[in-house]
Amino acid sequence: MDGRVLESWARTAVAGLEARCEEINSLNVFPIPDADTGTNLLFTMREALAAIDQYAGHDRGTREVRQVAVALARGAVVGARGNSGAILSQVLRGVADAAVTGAVDTRTVRTGLLMAINLVTDAMSCVVEGTIVTVLRCAAVAVAEFPDDAPIADTARAAADAAAAALARTPSQLDALGAAGVVDAGGLGLVVILDAFVTAVTGSPPDRAPIALHVPRRTPPVHGGELVGVVRQRPAAWDVSMHQPNGAHSDQDFEVMYLVTDSDESRLSVLRSSLDELGDSVVIVGDGDGGWSVHVHCMNAGAAVEAGLAAGGIHGIRISSFLVDARDQRLRASRVSILPDQVKRGIVAVVAGDGAAELFASEGATVLRCDDAPVTRAQLLGVIRQMGRREVLVLPNGALSAQELVAVSAAARDAEHEVLLLATSTMVQGLASLAVHDPDREAADDAFAMSEAAAATRWGSLRIAHERALTYVGTCEPGDGIGLMGHEVIVIEPDVGAAGRRLADLVLGTGGDLVTLLMGAEAPAGFDTDLTDHISRRHPGVEVMIYQGGQPGDLLQLGVE
Repeated sequence: MDGRVLESWARTAVAGLEARCEEINSLNVFPIPDADTGTNLLFTMREALAAIDQYAGHDRGTREVRQVAVALARGAVVGARGNSGAILSQVLRGVADAAVTGAVDTRTVRTGLLMAINLVTDAMSCVVEGTIVTVLRCAAVAVAEFPDDAPIADTARAAADAAAAALARTPSQLDALGAAGVVDAGGLGLVVILDAFVTAVTGSPPDRAPIALHVPRRTPPVHGGELVGVVRQRPAAWDVSMHQPNGAHSDQDFEVMYLVTDSDESRLSVLRSSLDELGDSVVIVGDGDGGWSVHVHCMNAGAAVEAGLAAGGIHGIRISSFLVDARDQRLRASRVSILPDQVKRGIVAVVAGDGAAELFASEGATVLRCDDAPVTRAQLLGVIRQMGRREVLVLPNGALSAQELVAVSAAARDAEHEVLLLATSTMVQGLASLAVHDPDREAADDAFAMSEAAAATRWGSLRIAHERALTYVGTCEPGDGIGLMGHEVIVIEPDVGAAGRRLADLVLGTGGDLVTLLMGAEAPAGFDTDLTDHISRRHPGVEVMIYQGGQPGDLLQLGVE
């Protein structure tokens, strides 16, 4: 078992995480219900695999065990995403630290897992039982007494089996999981990775009964007050316990990650203390070669970055907003719906397409259709007045000019009614905006947060040219596919599929974590699947959400967050 078995493990783990990414995401309720644990683990493992060629040389026949193991650890630390990715990086670092001989054997696995649990425990400010850390510890304990000459196949199976058994126990160990009726998402990801190691070592996947990922839900305690509203089809993955243990919270606004170099343990200890004061879910992991990855959930992202500057050189800064990232769950699952007579604020959305209208309506918006003819000021004003709400937020979605919107707002506003206009230029921006709507906030604050989410969403659209025309990027002919970023044509291709792929590449050229495709009524059959496959190949780690909007004109609207 030389370095090739580690590379085989990494490839098999990537394949396993790809196959179960959405399943793992659906279980994600702790510490933040942002449905990205599977995506984070997959991205981290892909970066680890890619690092083999970068750091271990291109000749697979000459790669030594330690070279491959160190490369995997280094790539994982640099590319770590989220809590789960940071923890995975330390599993790979533990293997790297244990890889001191020329072969992968029982000693490598046993020592690597024991080192990994020590590294993870040291890296985290707060260890919570019932998570991926518990699953990792159980795997390490299961093989701790194995002698060096034990068959590696037996050792690999024992570690994976212990992890699977520990995963099944997680709902009884963590309130958030028990209340939601699911096992831990990160724990499942680790089981997939350890099963991949069994496959790499033995040549066949482990023969295990399916793990029950969903379990009977525990009824959470009632903390006084009355239950207000009607619960509609709320899935377990969204039903998060608000009484999470050991100081872990779901009320932070940002996830901040960055890499630190030119530092030392003393300065990193000071950094950890600073981050503990700013937020929670603090994880600082190292690659064993002078590089560290820092992770924190906090309210003040700028302060978290400034704290890192005091610790050494920082780069690779990534800041994600949980307010924006919540869009996936809020569009796929109905939350607690407050009764109409208890809501003082209403939302009007100008929408085209049956599917798009259903999306906006499911989020509580009053829909004004603009499929067949442009919306007039009189129509919008009439809808606002008919709502009878004291506060109204308007999502124009590009259907009216700024002058028309100002006129409507002025006509609808009086001493008892407030009308706020949001700068949404397209429906995908409107969906991003609607995802962060919070009726409990002050109207101005709600409008600001929603406008900020819309502004953070880059958007494009794809159409078919109906006549010859001159654009900034050349002349289009009838039947050409034309792609727009914002309101400017940036792509002209005779083939519509090629135009869509090129448009996606250009819009994603400056980065992005989540792509929303709102498919139009005239989109060719299978076009959404082909475009999704292209994005997955060309832009690894980017999540794609597809909705059938049914809008006329645009074959698709594309939003990038």
